[in-house]
Formats: sequence, C-alpha cells, structure tokens
Amino acid sequence: MIGGFCDPRFAKVGEAFAANFRERGELGGAVCVYEDGARRVDLWGGWANAGRTRPWREDMIVCMMSVGKGMAALCLWMLVDRGLVDMDAPVARYWPEFAQAGKGAITVRTLVTGKAGLLYADHAPDGAGFDWDVMIRALEVQEPVWEPGTDHGYHSATAGYLLGELVRRVDGRPLDRFLREEVCLPLGADYGYGAAWTDPGRVADIVPNEASHTFVQSRDVTTKLGRAWRMRPQSPDHYNDARMRSGLMPSTNGHGNARGVARIFAALACGGALDGVRLLSAATIDRMREESWFGQCAMTDRVFRYGQGFFLNEANMSPMGSNPGAFGHPGAGGALGFADPENRIAFSYSPALMCEGGGLGDRCAALSAAVYA
Repeated sequence: MIGGFCDPRFAKVGEAFAANFRERGELGGAVCVYEDGARRVDLWGGWANAGRTRPWREDMIVCMMSVGKGMAALCLWMLVDRGLVDMDAPVARYWPEFAQAGKGAITVRTLVTGKAGLLYADHAPDGAGFDWDVMIRALEVQEPVWEPGTDHGYHSATAGYLLGELVRRVDGRPLDRFLREEVCLPLGADYGYGAAWTDPGRVADIVPNEASHTFVQSRDVTTKLGRAWRMRPQSPDHYNDARMRSGLMPSTNGHGNARGVARIFAALACGGALDGVRLLSAATIDRMREESWFGQCAMTDRVFRYGQGFFLNEANMSPMGSNPGAFGHPGAGGALGFADPENRIAFSYSPALMCEGGGLGDRCAALSAAVYA
C-alpha cells in the first residue's frame, strides 16, 4: 500500500505516514523530505480517488490548491532578486492601470504582505475565474476594503492574479510559463498551474470534506470567503473539473506532488540553489521570511503568522517543525510545502482527501512534527 523509501534517520516520518492510514483517515497522498539538498524521505500510498479504484502511483500529482500562491510569490521574488522589481515602489510603476480606485500609492511590499485590502474582485462576473483578462480588469478597478497598509488579511482568491500580473508586466511571460521555465523545468520539479502539462492519467482526484471550513465557507456567498471565491466557476465536482486541470487560477489550481514541491523548497532551504540551479540569493530568502504580521486575519478571522508572500511557522495554523524561521505555503485541505534554512530541511505533503477544520489537519501536522522527532 505504501511505496518509496525513508532514510532510517527519518523513520518517524514513515511511521507517521503509515499511522495516517490506520488512525487518521488518510485516503491517498505523498510526503517528501529533503535535508541538506538530498532527498531523505519519498513515500506515497493509498488511493487516488474516492471510489478506491485507482492506486496512488509513484508519479501521481494532485491539486495542492493555495500552495500555488507561494509559487507565485517565489516568481515575484526572483524578479526582485534580479533587480527588476523594487519592493518599495508603487505597483503602478510596473502596472499603470492598477492605480485606479485609490490604489496608486500601494507598494509591491504592501501587496505581497497582504496589506493592500484587495480581498475581492467584486467587478468580475460570477464564474469568471479562468478568464485572466477579465479578472485583471476587475482588480484594476477594485476598491480596497481598508486603507492600504492599515490592516492585514490573507488574499485567498486574489493573490495569485495580483502577483501573477505583476510578474507578467515585468517579465513579459504569463505566470504559468515563468514558473515552468524558470523554476520547475530547471529543477526537474513535478509542479505547475493546471495539469495540461502532463498525462491526465497521473492526476489524482481531490476528495472534498464537508467538515473543511474553507470548503464550506467558500461556497456560501454570505461569508467573506464566499464573496472572494464567487468568481470560481460552479461545478458539482469543482476541484476535479476540466477547467481546474487546464486553466490558470494561480490562487488555487497548482498541481504537483510532495516530491516536486519539496524539491523547490529544498533550493530555498539551501541558500537559494540546488544541484547547480540557483533561484535566489540567500539574502533575498531572508527578506522573504521577514514577519509582516502575526494576528487575526481580516479574511478568515483565524490567527496567522505571515511573512512576505509566505506563511511563517506557527503551531496552530501552519505547523512547520521546530524552527520559527521556517516558511512556506499551505493549501486548503492540508497540502503544504516549507523550507527551514537553518536546518537545511524542506518538506511537502500532497493529499487527496481534504482535512477537517480550518488548518492543515492532523495528518499534515503529524508528518511535519515527525521530521523533527
């Protein structure tokens, strides 16, 4: 049922992965750990669909949802590292149309840290989420919900578009192409927006959980999450819809597996480079993980510890081991990728079954803790 390998030094991770199936309701998924640039754990197992008719193979990928926002932030930081973007410059320097509706003074840093107040795309039609141009025009005329810089909140639905359009304006390539050409292909990392870049037979299904706060609230337009995600096309099986697997909605439709995401974060855990491929400088990585706020999020009403486009280690909502300096990005349902530069460790978990509650769930938390056991 479980395949792969586990270095004896990380045996607790293997034990936790097995226990997830026995004790915590795991359906199928994968976990991967890098240490000092080497893969120490690479395990997969279970089933790739709710009916338990498709075994989870070694090369399976799955929608890892908001992990994609971390990848969008990484792409933008790569442009910062190259001197092409100034974090303290107005976004409108690179994207002039963004200045509408009182947004002219919003800096790149304010945007990246979730302080811009652009939680919604109210001017986009219902279900327009896969029409990039429509979403960008809607965000250009969107009014902030607070005076930019005075509050903070997870830009759950909009961050992927905002960061992605900034990348496109500066570099010229769409976000999905930039990520593929500058990160995934050079590193050999199995990850990308949508899944059109690979064999459809490799894609595992997401199995929703009615006890997931995100799953429930994002479908109720009377909630803040529901208002934010109103632009998502409605479908009886949204997460496995053909549009999710072919379009570009970078806040939620990044597809990959633990092996691929851990490899990307392994570069960030090792000073910005892995196997001769450099993404960033070590100094830029330290800037990425500077704390910007630690408190109640204006979108979710949960307490988050947030950096510069990434979540920071916090025991309740984003557990990333024992190092407060660890940083990464979770995905709704329990997916996670993180880097721990002090210990040169990278971790990722990619499940099929969404977890309960509003955090990463007990399966991901057990695996993350086991890395440091």
